[in-house]
Amino acid sequence: MKNTYKLTQGAILLAIFAVLLLITLYVPILGSVLNLFLALPFLLFGAKYDWKSTAVFTVAAILLSMILGSIFAIPLALTYGISGAVMGVMIREEKSRISITAAGGAAFLINLVVVYAVSVALFNMNFIQETFEMMRASFEKSLEILKGLGQAPDENYIKQFREAFGMLETLVPSFFVMISFFAVFLIQLVSFPFLKRFGIETPKWKPFRELVLPKSVLWYYLFTMLALMIMRPEEGTYWFWALVNLSFILQALMVVQGISFIFYITHAKKYPKALPIIVVVLLFLLPYMLSIVRILGIIDLGFDLRKRLEEK
Repeated sequence: MKNTYKLTQGAILLAIFAVLLLITLYVPILGSVLNLFLALPFLLFGAKYDWKSTAVFTVAAILLSMILGSIFAIPLALTYGISGAVMGVMIREEKSRISITAAGGAAFLINLVVVYAVSVALFNMNFIQETFEMMRASFEKSLEILKGLGQAPDENYIKQFREAFGMLETLVPSFFVMISFFAVFLIQLVSFPFLKRFGIETPKWKPFRELVLPKSVLWYYLFTMLALMIMRPEEGTYWFWALVNLSFILQALMVVQGISFIFYITHAKKYPKALPIIVVVLLFLLPYMLSIVRILGIIDLGFDLRKRLEEK
């Protein structure tokens, strides 16, 4: 009876997944919103049953996507399916919200990279390179028009703009990481309320002000910055690519640590709640603020500022 119920529930969830997949593929506007719900059937199944049953359910969903959809259906099933299944199993094992997000983000990232690599190797579809080529062509064309009108910009500005394109290309792996974890955050945002409605307990986030990164992250950051200064890798080499991306991600984490400390100090000193929100807004408007907040995050993590404040 128990197996029959599991099979029935699995079949219903597969049917829901099939409907969501078809809408995502063939109804552009609605599909762009509903694609976040593609992971929901896997989350539901994984949160209720063991990992072996969840793995079988995920394989069945991938096979179903091959039958129902075009070639674009398989990447969607792989990326959302495996990520949802991983998070669902971890919910069943009562892991923390951070662990669930980390595992889901890693699964999403791995699938994203695999799908991208396959699309380049087998189908010669390098959409990232094509995007950058279009951006460069658009910039050069605009430059020609301005020169024709006698309003050519300063050469230093043009050089900086071209260097910015090169740096953006170098940081593509970092963008992959950020996109993966942001996608998992959105998936949780839309899916977890449904899990609660079905009686599944989902772990809650701790208040953002209590976020403290492992101290090892600070050491990784310091070693990376030291390696960049000592090695001075040449642009275009593997070491340049690896260290720049690692530095970018770790700097972003230090900024997050700094923002968390601002939320903490605001709460501890009972400052207006609008203060940390204003700081976050200023980070986007005034780029130099990022350096200040990053340094604050480094000091907080390195010198246990919160612990010292609590002792006082």
